[in-house]
Amino acid sequence: MTNQTVMQYFEWYLPSDGQHWNHLAEDAQHLSDLGISHVWMPPAFKGTNKDDVGYGVYDLFDLGEFDQKGTIRTKYGFKDEYLNAINRLKDVGIVPMADVVLNHKAAADKLETFEVVEVDPEDRTKEISKPFEIEGWTHFTFDGRQKAYNDFEWHWYHFNGTDFDAKRNKSGIYLIQGDNKGWAENDLVDNENGNFDYLMYANLDYKHPEVIENIYSWVDWFVQTTGVLGFRMDAVKHIDSFFMRNFIRDVKENKDKTSMSLGNFGMPRKKIIILISKN
Repeated sequence: MTNQTVMQYFEWYLPSDGQHWNHLAEDAQHLSDLGISHVWMPPAFKGTNKDDVGYGVYDLFDLGEFDQKGTIRTKYGFKDEYLNAINRLKDVGIVPMADVVLNHKAAADKLETFEVVEVDPEDRTKEISKPFEIEGWTHFTFDGRQKAYNDFEWHWYHFNGTDFDAKRNKSGIYLIQGDNKGWAENDLVDNENGNFDYLMYANLDYKHPEVIENIYSWVDWFVQTTGVLGFRMDAVKHIDSFFMRNFIRDVKENKDKTSMSLGNFGMPRKKIIILISKN
């Protein structure tokens, strides 16, 4: 079996000049000559602004094509440049891997009113308030895209947590209330902070069937549109592992069988040493 080499082709402090996809396309042959087999590209989706590294994801269906959040391009460039970079990698025999952020959504378009309880940041299983109403940034309308590719709008009930109450101008970790609401089951996410389902922004609720349906619709569109052959999944320790396991299996079965999937699972160095020593 030939050894595979995955290269992370970006870092946090790249200049926000919109030229990264062009640089990657120009560098493809050089990377192949070096023996790189897979290139992990940064998140290509519209984020909170033109300087967003990509993890403050706003619209998964906008790859640098629509005027949203004050910009058409992303930090890395325009959609057509992204597609060109992917094609150049494939031309020289390199597997292009997309960085995919499915844990949360950021920079909602409108406020909504809904009921929450506040939880202890150090132990998210511990409620520190009775139910009360907040105004949260949870309504995503994607007006700049004008329903191109997908007409789904996100509302508060598609999330299970958020971190800001605009009504009181107060930050916190707020567990959204309602039918079948709550964090993912404790054994399906990391147990740091009691239950580490919630990380940031508006947290996707993978118990809601409309959320699952939309994510599957998105990945069908994304793979068909871009031709990527692999994924690096962001923040998997925070995502319902029952959903994630099924999602990765279904993508591999229904798309390209040679695709590779990697997951980002961050943990403290001390915990890593303990796990290694036990094994």
